[in-house]
Amino acid sequence: MILIGQYDSSFVRRVGIALRIYELPFEHRPWSVFSDGERVRAFNPLMRVPALVLDDGDVLVDSHSILDYLDGLVAPGRRLFPQEEPERRRAIKVAALATGLADKGVSLFYETRLHQPISEAWAGRLRSQIDATLTALEHSRALSDSPWFGERIGHGDIAAACAWRHLSEAHPGLIDPENYPSLSAHCQHMEGLPVFQDISQPFIPPA
Repeated sequence: MILIGQYDSSFVRRVGIALRIYELPFEHRPWSVFSDGERVRAFNPLMRVPALVLDDGDVLVDSHSILDYLDGLVAPGRRLFPQEEPERRRAIKVAALATGLADKGVSLFYETRLHQPISEAWAGRLRSQIDATLTALEHSRALSDSPWFGERIGHGDIAAACAWRHLSEAHPGLIDPENYPSLSAHCQHMEGLPVFQDISQPFIPPA
């Protein structure tokens, strides 16, 4: 398999981390949707990452769809979402909030760095959505042990940490860790794990 996209994207990074945890061999193509746009378009007409090229040549797009496929390649006991309720739906909710948070961070970057003039109304709405989602994740994390769900880290843990890292680097000063102590501690712990250190790249602003 070939994973396309740079690891400064939280969406690409969470797929790379899952591949590594699942011990599924893959090649990595760190292509940017800006400087390598035509390369990316050849595999995904949406010109978005991640894209995962399967061994038979088929291409999966969107991190959720890719992770759903990868989960199906391993035994149920190894999957990174809990298999029993209510933990499963709670973990799925956390992962959905975290990926939505990351998406709002990308939109805010495009608005404040790539658009002139900036729509202050739209940027303010995005910041409000980011703050509300961080607050919801903080509340959930404060009520849980470590890891968030079950006995080992899962997709929810990974998605939250990847989104936090991207927001922190793409928008310096946007997040005050003291406002989200449980979530901040969680993300700091995740970043210290070997798999997070291996599947990592500092944020590179698009040219």
